[in-house]
Amino acid sequence: MFPRSTPRLAQVLRTETTGGIVLLAATLAALAWANSPLSGSYETAGSFRFGVTSLGLEMSVRHWASEGLLTVFFFVAGAELKRELVTGELRRPAAAALPVVAAAAGTALPAAVYLAVSHAGGGGLGGWAVPMATDIAFALGVLAVIGSHLPPALRAFLLTLAVVDDLGAILVIAVFFTSGIHWAPLAGALAGLVLFRVLHARLHVRGWYVYVPLAVAVWALTHNSGVHATVAGVAMGMLLRPSAAGRAEHLLRPLSAGVAVPLFALFAAGVTVSGPALAGMFRQPESLGVLLGLFAGKFAGVFGGTYLTARFTRARLDPALAWPDIAGVSALAGIGFTVSLLVTELAFTDPGTAESVKAAVLTGSLAAAAVACAVLKTRDVRYRAARDAQDASENTESVS
Repeated sequence: MFPRSTPRLAQVLRTETTGGIVLLAATLAALAWANSPLSGSYETAGSFRFGVTSLGLEMSVRHWASEGLLTVFFFVAGAELKRELVTGELRRPAAAALPVVAAAAGTALPAAVYLAVSHAGGGGLGGWAVPMATDIAFALGVLAVIGSHLPPALRAFLLTLAVVDDLGAILVIAVFFTSGIHWAPLAGALAGLVLFRVLHARLHVRGWYVYVPLAVAVWALTHNSGVHATVAGVAMGMLLRPSAAGRAEHLLRPLSAGVAVPLFALFAAGVTVSGPALAGMFRQPESLGVLLGLFAGKFAGVFGGTYLTARFTRARLDPALAWPDIAGVSALAGIGFTVSLLVTELAFTDPGTAESVKAAVLTGSLAAAAVACAVLKTRDVRYRAARDAQDASENTESVS
C-alpha cells in the first residue's frame, strides 16, 4: 500500500496549487497556535535547540526550519531559475533584465519610504531593511492558488524577481546586521561550490552519494560563515546543468512543497497579534514606515522599475504578459513576512517597538496579498475565458 501511495502523493505535491494550499494552511495554523491559549507551547516548540554543538550546528527548531529546511526550497528555486534562464521564458537577456531591475527598484524604494516616514515622525532609522524583501515561498504559494490559468511567463517573472530580491535582502543582513563574516568557512563553502560544479559539469560524475554529502558540507560551511545558509541552496541549484536542473526540481519538489516550506511557515508565521501591537502600529513611525514600505513602496518600486526599464531601454515585456499582470505581481511582491520578521528582530531591541513592527509586517503583507489576489484573479478569469474561446474555435474548425 505505502509504495503505491507514495508516488501518488509526490505527484500531487508537484502541482503548484497543492503546494500553495499546504503552505497557506500551515500559515493559518501558526497564527492560530501563536494567538491561542497554547501560545506558550508555540514559543517553547520553536525555541527548542538541538544539533551538533562541536560543528557549530546547534540551532533552535525555528532556525533549523528557516536555514535548514528552507535551503531545499531555495535549491529547487535555483534549479528552476537556471532552467528558465537557459531554456525557458527568461533565456532572452531582454526578458531577464526586467525582473532583475524590478527587484532592485523593489528593494530600494520601500527602504526609502521607511526612512522618509520614520524620519518625519521622529522615529529610528535602523529598520530601513525590514520592508525590502519579498517572501518568495509565500508569494509563489499565493500565485499558485489563485493563478491556475495565468501565463507561465508571469511565474518566471515573479520567481526571478523574488530570488534576486531575497539574495539582496540576505546580503543586506550579512553586511549590516551580522556581527562579522568568518572567512575560513566562507572560503571552504566557495571551494565546495567549485568542486560541485567541476564534478557535475566537467567530470559528469553521477550518484546522490557524492552530491548529498557535498551539499550538506557546503550548507554547514555557509551557515558557520555568518552568511544565511539558504544562499548555498540557490547557488547549487544555479550551478546545475539545465537537464539536471529539471530532474532535480522534479525529484525534490514534493519534499520542498510537502515538508520544507510548510514546516518553515509553521514556525515563522506565528506572529502574536495583540491589541497594543495593532494600536501602536499606526502611532509609531517605525511600524507605519514598514507598513507603507511593504504595501505602497514595493508596488511602486516593482511596477515603476519594470515600466521605466521597458519604456527607456531595449528590454521588453514578454509578449504573453500585459501590464495588469505586472501590476498584480507588483502587489504580490509586498508579501515580506519571513525575512522582514527576521530583520525586525535584528533591528529593534525595544520589545514594544518590535511587536508593533511585526504587526505592521503582518498587516502590510496581508493587505498586499489581498490586492494581488483581486487583480490576479481577475486576470486569471480573463485568460481562462480566452483559452476556452480558443479551444471552442479550434474544435469547431476540426469538426467542419
